[in-house]
Formats: sequence, C-alpha cells, structure tokens
Amino acid sequence: MNLSSVKVSPNSTVEIDRIEGDLYVYENSTVKAKDGREIAVTGTVHCEGDCTFDCSIFAFLLRGRDGEITVYGDLMIDKLVRVADGSLIVGGNLSAVDVEVDKELNVKGNLTVEKVNVGGKLKIGGDAKARDIDVGGAFEAYGKVEAEKIDVGGVFRGKGLVKADSVNVGGSFHSEAEISLKVLDVGGTVEISGGGADKIDVGGTLRSNRPLTFNLIDVGGSVRLTGPSKGGRISVGGTLRVDGDITFSEIDVGGTVKILGSADGADIDVGGKLAVSGSLMLTSKLDVGGLAEVGERLNAKSIEVGGSLRARRIEAIAFVDVGGEIITVEGLKAGRVKIGRRGKIRGVVVAGEVGLEERAEAEDIYADIVFMEKESRARNVYGKRIRLENGCRIMGELQYMEDLKAEEGVYFAVEPKKVDRLPAAPI
Repeated sequence: MNLSSVKVSPNSTVEIDRIEGDLYVYENSTVKAKDGREIAVTGTVHCEGDCTFDCSIFAFLLRGRDGEITVYGDLMIDKLVRVADGSLIVGGNLSAVDVEVDKELNVKGNLTVEKVNVGGKLKIGGDAKARDIDVGGAFEAYGKVEAEKIDVGGVFRGKGLVKADSVNVGGSFHSEAEISLKVLDVGGTVEISGGGADKIDVGGTLRSNRPLTFNLIDVGGSVRLTGPSKGGRISVGGTLRVDGDITFSEIDVGGTVKILGSADGADIDVGGKLAVSGSLMLTSKLDVGGLAEVGERLNAKSIEVGGSLRARRIEAIAFVDVGGEIITVEGLKAGRVKIGRRGKIRGVVVAGEVGLEERAEAEDIYADIVFMEKESRARNVYGKRIRLENGCRIMGELQYMEDLKAEEGVYFAVEPKKVDRLPAAPI
C-alpha cells in the first residue's frame, strides 16, 4: 500500500505495510503490520496520546506527545525520536541519532544512539551504546553500557560493564560488573564490582567488592576496597578499609584506616588510627595522629605517631617520632628515634640518635648519640656519646666510646664502662 500519508483514527486498529509519507496515529489506536513483522514509513510517525504498535517500525522520524507509545518490536529511526509529555516503551531494539523523551524510556533490547535525553527514567534491558546519555531521574541498565558521557540526576543501577569517559550522578551509582571510566563523580554512594577509573569523586561512601585500579579517589565519607587494588592518591574524610593488599602513592584519611593485608606506597597521613595486618612499605612518610599497628614489617623514610606505634619490626631511614609507646618484636632501626614524655619503647632500638623525653622508658639502646631527659630510664645503653639528666636510671649496663655526661642523681645498676668498640647491634 503506497500512500502519501495515513491517518489512524482514535480508538481504532489498522494494518499497514509501507507508507511513502507520514503516519498519524491518534489516541488509543493500534497499528499492526500486514506481514506481522514490520512497517516502513519514509516520513514521520506522529503519535497523539496513547498509541500501540504491534510490530517493528522503520521510519525517518518519530514524534509523540501527551501519552505512552508502545512498540512491541524494534524501533529503527533514521534521525530523531521526540516524545513530549509522554513515555516510550520498545519491546525490541531502539536505534536513532537523537532520542528525547520527557517521562520514561524503556527499551527491552539494545539502545544504539548518538544522544539520548530522558526527563524521568531510562531502562535498558540489553546493551546501550551512545555518545551522550542524559537522564533526569533513574537509569537502569541490564547489559553493557558504552558512552562518552553519562549524566544522571538520581540513581544509576547497572548489571553489565560500564565504559565511559565521564559519569556524573547526583544520587547513587551501583554497578554489579566492572567499570572502565576516566571520571566517576557521584554525590551520594557508590557500589561497584572493581574495574578501573582514573578519577573517582564521591560525596558519601565508596565500596568496591572486587579489585580496583585508580589514579585518584576523593571521598567525603568512607571507602571500602577489595584487594589486590592498585592506584595513586586516596583522600577520605572518614574511614578507609581495604580487604586485602593495596598499592598506592598517597593515603590521606581524616579518621581511621584498616588494611587487612599488606600495603605499598609513598605517604600515609591518618588523623586517627591506622591498622595494617600485613607489612607496610612506604618510600616516604607515615604520619598518624593516634594509634598505628602493623602486623609485620614497617618500612618508611620517616614515621611520626601521636599515640602508640606497634609492629613486628620497624625501619626508618630518617626518623621515628612517637608520643606514646613503641612496641616491636624484632626491634626498631632508624636514623633518629624520639619518644615523648612518659612514653615507652618495648624492643631493641638501633639508631644514629636516640632521645627519651622526661620520664620515658626504653629497653636496649644502640646509638651514636643518646640523650635521656630527667627521670627517664633504660635497661642497657650502648653509644658513642651519652647524656643523662638528673634522676635517670640505667637498670643494666652502659657502655660508651667517646663521652658520657651524667647529672646528679643518675642511677647506674652497673658502673659505666668506656670501651674501644661497642657490642654489635642485633639488627
């Protein structure tokens, strides 16, 4: 049937095959294909109100308004799909250059477009491929999503791979498969299944239940990662937890850090507590405001801890400065070691310089220079130059090579001994 145009009256059902012109379909009407499969329209399909197509559609343009358009087959449009004040449901695949739907777009199959703009909800049952996806409300994707840019005002939920240059979500982002993104910017929460992203910026919480690679993670609330994860800088306002190993350049956390594995990186700065069950290897500094616990070895250029520091073995090229307590099993080795007022060192200390502030305690010290403020105490001290203020107590032996200065009231359990060679340090 070749016609310049066809009009389908309201509340009617017609059969069509091909139209050389436009098709007008009005309220509560149904269009079927004569061959049972598809219709072809060289011009524009116009829909007013609720319209149903019990077939696939091939057309140049599709325009609708004030209703819900339902296509049970595929919708293949050469140029534009525009539905004003209405929704579009496609039972098969949807292909077009641009798609604009004010309310809801639901595609059971695949979506292939240059640009899609949905005011309300976008739901894709298959794969989605687009240059630009813009959704005012929620975006549900059950297949793979590939786009240059994705903007969602509310919630994104995906079950397949999400691959894009930029994803911006105002509410929450949930992906049950891997992500492959350059930028992920989310106002609320993020739950992902690993993958990779160059930059992740989240206002609330971030959780990845599989390994994640990244360059930058910036989260206002809390982060939970699964190892082995690898990346650059991590900045978190609240808490960071890693279930497994992690490699990074810098960690900056306002609250607490818990790593159930080993960690390798450059810097760690934690306002509260740090706990690492394995080893912690840093090329630069460790700065912790409260307690720092490492189950195995701790290596860093410098270590500064406001509270207590515990590890099996500690090595620092520059210095270790702790306000409260240092506890090791195999010992501490550093360029310089300082323990705060009333602080304690449990385990051997080997350093170029060791300083104990007032009323601090240590066990065995091996150092070039040892300075103990008043009323501090140690068990055995071996050094080149040693200075002891009033009230210090040496409960074992003291050996020195060059100089010993002891103020009044210093107690020696054994008479100090000047030697030509000090005993070899155990570490």
